[in-house]
Amino acid sequence: PIRTRQPAYTVEQPPTRTPSPTRTTMPIMISSRAVQSVSSRRVLQSALRSPALDRSSVRPSISYLVSTAARPFSSPAAANAHSQDPSVVKSAFRAQLETERERALLGGGMARIDKQHSRGSLTARERLSLLFDGGTFRELDQLKAHRCTEFGMGSSDATRIPGDGVVTGHGLVNGRPVYAFSQDFTVFGGSLSETHAQKILKVMNMAMRVGAPVIGLNDSGGARIQEGVDSLAGYCDIFQANVDASGVVPQISVVMGPCAGGAVYSPAMTD
Repeated sequence: PIRTRQPAYTVEQPPTRTPSPTRTTMPIMISSRAVQSVSSRRVLQSALRSPALDRSSVRPSISYLVSTAARPFSSPAAANAHSQDPSVVKSAFRAQLETERERALLGGGMARIDKQHSRGSLTARERLSLLFDGGTFRELDQLKAHRCTEFGMGSSDATRIPGDGVVTGHGLVNGRPVYAFSQDFTVFGGSLSETHAQKILKVMNMAMRVGAPVIGLNDSGGARIQEGVDSLAGYCDIFQANVDASGVVPQISVVMGPCAGGAVYSPAMTD
């Protein structure tokens, strides 16, 4: 008899798949409040396509969707604002913009400006007007304001002044391009906030980019205590910019009043 050699390994057959049981119909309950969000609407749409759906259970939700689609605005005021003439909206925006510009030019207000003059000091804008050639100064970030809301800083417009206590920009001095910032003592004593520091950093970086001098007219009591560590971080960025600009562009500092803190540390690192 002929013997057959047995294989050294065995081949396993793949398991046979058992047919899945018949899907049972089950109701899906979706509340009308959940349908208000976009994600819930998508869940509802995918549920409507499911073969295991008892469609009679979601008929109230479908009718709710139809009713909400017919009224996209949640309040009559929102619908009224949407239906306004664009020219009316633009006119209102221009009026608000002009109001903010006037507030930025006044700084801390006429009472504080008069007090500044009584001391024999000029305001931040008056100093820049004397520094630059007539009609050449271009201000940057005139309407930028702080974002602090703690300690009553965001309670009213009186604590949110456009410009945030510093005037920044560029122009010509004896016909040559110069970048400068001038701190406004009438706005919180010229104290430095996070956005105040961002404005100064912007002109310093622009000066380094084009190779122009940067002049700082310092009149500040230092960091703004209401902003805490955010204000201190702003001074850290300015100090780093002073180091980066050293030997690259001329840095000129002028102490225009009783300065303290970072308002004297930064000038000490300039030329």
